[in-house]
Amino acid sequence: MHIVFTPEDVIGGLEVARLWEALGMTHPLDRVTHGWMIATGRRVRADHVPWLAGPTGHPDVVGDEWVERTAAELSGRTSTGPDHGLLPDFGALAGPEFDPGEVDPRIADFYERTPRWQIDLWSQWSPVAWPFGVLLTALWSNRLQQLSLPMHPLDASFGMDSAVVQIHDADDRVAGAAWLRTMRKTGRTIYSGFYGTATLPGSDQPSVRVIFPLPFGSLPVLLRPEADNGGLHLHSPIGPFGSHGAYLLLARPRGTFVVRRIPVAEHFHLYVDEDGDVRADHSLRLGRIPVLRLHYRMRRA
Repeated sequence: MHIVFTPEDVIGGLEVARLWEALGMTHPLDRVTHGWMIATGRRVRADHVPWLAGPTGHPDVVGDEWVERTAAELSGRTSTGPDHGLLPDFGALAGPEFDPGEVDPRIADFYERTPRWQIDLWSQWSPVAWPFGVLLTALWSNRLQQLSLPMHPLDASFGMDSAVVQIHDADDRVAGAAWLRTMRKTGRTIYSGFYGTATLPGSDQPSVRVIFPLPFGSLPVLLRPEADNGGLHLHSPIGPFGSHGAYLLLARPRGTFVVRRIPVAEHFHLYVDEDGDVRADHSLRLGRIPVLRLHYRMRRA
């Protein structure tokens, strides 16, 4: 079961942030981004796109500040524990196009008991995309403590700490799980995402949904699951509105969003190696341009 956020859940918590925006406290770069979104995006009612609705970020630093605030907006609570995974039940992805029973149980265990797995990370940037990554990291990611991808292979050499915080609603149901990752070398939050499942319009097949809170909005990503010889593929392609892929969302007054698709495609391939470790190959493209490849090794602690 997954929880659908109402417009009040998403919009109500932004009133203080809007006051900051009105007072000109928003960072100039974020104001430029918001102006671009308003000029080029699609305005929709929040209750018409429940598959995109979720936590939003603070105008200054995103980090992990949204976790407790989101629980408060849902009149719920947060909880942690070794058996608190990104997906409380991997079987929630069962549908006409995907059978979770065809995936190796160790991969399912990683999703259901994520804190029990130690994660190592290696990265490789495309030479063409690397300067863009440096600029993005310097201007946005480091400042917001969000989506700060490692720019050099040795950036993650000291290891990465991972924490999962489940967010409960007023009925104590799990609304989703916050995955917070920090680099041991710096202690800074580099990644915080809200994990759960969602069903796209006109579909009966649940998808993996990850929402990355951003100032006044978010970056939701919808991934299509596919089983392959015990492995798991997660696809987030480039496509039309309402399909799997990446979106930018800006919350606006009167229960509305400004939304647009962005030409970012991702593919995850999770499999179990000969040592029993779970491996994940993650590739990211901007349009047809390869941007970044990440390789993860997840080892049961």
